[in-house]
Amino acid sequence: MKYLKLIRYQNLLMLAFMQLLFRYAFLKQQDVPLALADWQYGLLVLSTILLAAAGYVINNIYDVATDSINKPNDVVVGKGISETAAYNIYIGLNITGVAIGFLLSNIIMRPMFASLFILIASLLYFYATTLKQIMILGNFVVALLLAVSVIIIGVFDLFPATTSENQAQMASLFSILIDYALFAFMINFIREIVKDIEDVNGDYNQGINTLPIAIGISRAAKIALVFSVIPLILLAVYIKKYFVENHLFIVTLYAFIFVLAPLLYFMVKLFSAKTQKEFKHLSTVLKLIIFFGILSILVIALNIKYNA
Repeated sequence: MKYLKLIRYQNLLMLAFMQLLFRYAFLKQQDVPLALADWQYGLLVLSTILLAAAGYVINNIYDVATDSINKPNDVVVGKGISETAAYNIYIGLNITGVAIGFLLSNIIMRPMFASLFILIASLLYFYATTLKQIMILGNFVVALLLAVSVIIIGVFDLFPATTSENQAQMASLFSILIDYALFAFMINFIREIVKDIEDVNGDYNQGINTLPIAIGISRAAKIALVFSVIPLILLAVYIKKYFVENHLFIVTLYAFIFVLAPLLYFMVKLFSAKTQKEFKHLSTVLKLIIFFGILSILVIALNIKYNA
């Protein structure tokens, strides 16, 4: 269990579920060729999971001091697992993840794509060691990496199978993936700010310059509230343009109940939140919004299939 805790397996399962959902609930339902066989796509998911797990390990190694204050029960490195063992696990996960990415890049005859896996591994390392101490930039990088985990599906499964005949359809599918990636980025960026507010005590003691430390908890919460208005407006416009106008009423209802309503709830609660417990709750709400937002691709596919 301590090793599962080290790699934060719940988050990895959610990431794997998201990537499998896009492939089998969405892309496989379209009349287009895909570049990867099922086992190859499984390797893509595995590579993403391994690199993300490595990111969590290195983060846990460098976060021992802050987590001892913020989340003492979640500290694994130095207790159940030695720092040396954690570093060895980190190196093993990274090497395996990048090696699988290199293999896949050669399978689709795009060897340069292997650099994407090296970039992901590098960003996760620099985030844990340096970037998280830089106000806003660390939040941006974490949110960006979640978005990349969606875009990478199109890069490896759609782009290599694109021809002059199917270019328009492939571009349309890729744009949908980008829409979801942008949604995940915006919500996760806000969540990272909320998590910084939640962890302010430990971060302050370690000299980490997060937004709430620089400008105060109250102002940071107000900035997160302002940022949350952007996805709220964009989602409302998106729902009207693509769901309502295309008569996807079940999808529209789903989006209102499971995405827009929780986002409004988050904004109302954030306005009056004061305690660490309240901010932790709001962080969980945003995590659920991301989950149900991604799950909407399945609802869309089923709605279209049974109403075609």
